[in-house]
Amino acid sequence: MSRRMLMGAVWACVAVLWAWAGPAARGAAREPGPLEQLRASTDKVLAVLKDEALKAPACKAERRQKVYAAIDERFNWPEMAQRTLARHWAPRSPEERQEFTRLLTELLRRTYMSKIESYSGEKVHYKGERIEGSYARVDVVIVTTKNVDVPVEYSMRKYDGGWLIYDVAVEGIKLVNNYRMQFSSMLDGMSYPQFIEKLKAKVAETKDE
Repeated sequence: MSRRMLMGAVWACVAVLWAWAGPAARGAAREPGPLEQLRASTDKVLAVLKDEALKAPACKAERRQKVYAAIDERFNWPEMAQRTLARHWAPRSPEERQEFTRLLTELLRRTYMSKIESYSGEKVHYKGERIEGSYARVDVVIVTTKNVDVPVEYSMRKYDGGWLIYDVAVEGIKLVNNYRMQFSSMLDGMSYPQFIEKLKAKVAETKDE
């Protein structure tokens, strides 16, 4: 499978999870854990998608901004950017880091949006959470409309503001690791400014219609 197809498959499954997640088991009264916080943000996305007032073509931009707001509260884009750039992060200036984070965020948001608007009917089963200190894994299984099980694992980290996602694995393939390998290969063959121009072009290709 090509890298383009692989990333499409990963984000398709992630989009399905966010848009069509089912109820999670409720425990005793306590601080919401990673699974519950993930579900809370998912519910916000679902509410936007089901809002009849936002389904009109004229409301497309508003609908997408509301979805972006919901996912922004649960994904830690800066940490994903740092992990993705890996060893190439340290030499970057604060301005370069900010620019890369912005570009990666736009790329992932738009890829996510293109998938979430084209899938429906999938079911999601939460398998549980594993917490180790300030880190956690949330395991789910997406059941496609063809009755195929797709395991998805969310890597999350606890901050003052709650549990945030820093990586996603679909059938064992991690999103951040995949991009890290792609970007590392590119940076081994070109300068950082050239790499950024390539990334800008990629982001432009995924511009919201």
